[in-house]
Amino acid sequence: MTNLLIVHADQIATPTGQDMKRGSEMNEISIINDGAIYVEDELIVSVGKTDEVLAELRRKNITKFDQVIDSTGSAVIPGLIDSHTHFLYAGYRLNEFYERVSGSSYMQIMQNGGGIQATVDATREVTYEKLKQLGLQRLNEMIEQGVTTVEGKSGYGLDQETEIRQLRVLQELNLAQPLDIAVTYLGAHAVPPEFQHNSEEYLNLMIDEILPQINEEKLAEFVDVFCDEGVFDYEQSQKLLEAAKKLGFKVKMHADEIANLNGAGLAANIEATSADHLIKISSEEIAKLSEKKKTVATLLPCTAFCLQENFAPARELIDNGCAVALASDYNPGSSFTCSIPLIIALASFKMKMTMGEVLTALTLNGAAAVNAADKKGSIEAGKVADLVLLKYPDYRYLMYNTGSNIVKKVIKSGKSVFEK
Repeated sequence: MTNLLIVHADQIATPTGQDMKRGSEMNEISIINDGAIYVEDELIVSVGKTDEVLAELRRKNITKFDQVIDSTGSAVIPGLIDSHTHFLYAGYRLNEFYERVSGSSYMQIMQNGGGIQATVDATREVTYEKLKQLGLQRLNEMIEQGVTTVEGKSGYGLDQETEIRQLRVLQELNLAQPLDIAVTYLGAHAVPPEFQHNSEEYLNLMIDEILPQINEEKLAEFVDVFCDEGVFDYEQSQKLLEAAKKLGFKVKMHADEIANLNGAGLAANIEATSADHLIKISSEEIAKLSEKKKTVATLLPCTAFCLQENFAPARELIDNGCAVALASDYNPGSSFTCSIPLIIALASFKMKMTMGEVLTALTLNGAAAVNAADKKGSIEAGKVADLVLLKYPDYRYLMYNTGSNIVKKVIKSGKSVFEK
């Protein structure tokens, strides 16, 4: 057994619980001043005020520690969870970005041969080892910002061979570096050119051949679909996700980003783990998400910002009792950033979320969005010791020190993996 003791944290700030927080619960943050955390192996054993934790350890005759961290001057928060990314790809889209900044729409760029297909072409050509190398570089960038769990999607192959290669790389990366990766199959990211006039045939290929292979090789936990204008409609999305659920996959949805096809309503009906984007969500769908209580609304403010779109209605979702998570949507087209400080700033100033709601959205609700809230997302006994030490004594500095990375130290599963 190895153990770790953190003492004299100016503040331990965390949501609490084993499941997503909804509505006003999202703003309920447990604060412990002069706090301590005792960890054995990968798990948190006790949390409380420093004198209370030390007294408990003495009663148990625990007096020797592999590491003791004096966190005077620091706030400690749970490891952050980026629950929606497309970080594994080859090929950047610099020119396309500047076209968009100059006024071209996402759909116009796709129609002109850009968009997802440009990255698909590059990803189909890249080697396995190069793809893995690119993934490692991007995961290291996330660690430095306090991310300890990330969701990673395929979706830049759109053919059986490349999609499977992406998933195999994601599984290998999960073992090759500290971050936990929740792996998602997103073959339904777009209709590939070879099926451009027969999307139903591509849908059947995914259902009849690709999903069974992924299931047999245990390459993914989730199946996702881009349900939106010009991609997959409501009925096609439902068909794919129902087939995935029959095979035992959990499901997610890109919904209501470009147009409203009632994607969030579908997500609620089929009890998807998360419905993501939601820029164009309707009030009726918000009511359904609140009523069903099974689906996290994952909002992606960096994408709305980069696309110069309206932001998803975080306030309406929270005020109506929904569970909201925040994520980066890190990808080479619509959100080429994994900046946690940018997410926090946009969520706070543009989406009117409180700092307590933001912290919950990036921790416990992010964990719920990857089906891990019983193990991660809060600093509580029995949970995995994923912890972030900040260079300031109060977690609200995450918003106050606007746009700056204030992460001082990251602990993943009880081990230090980054220190500034």
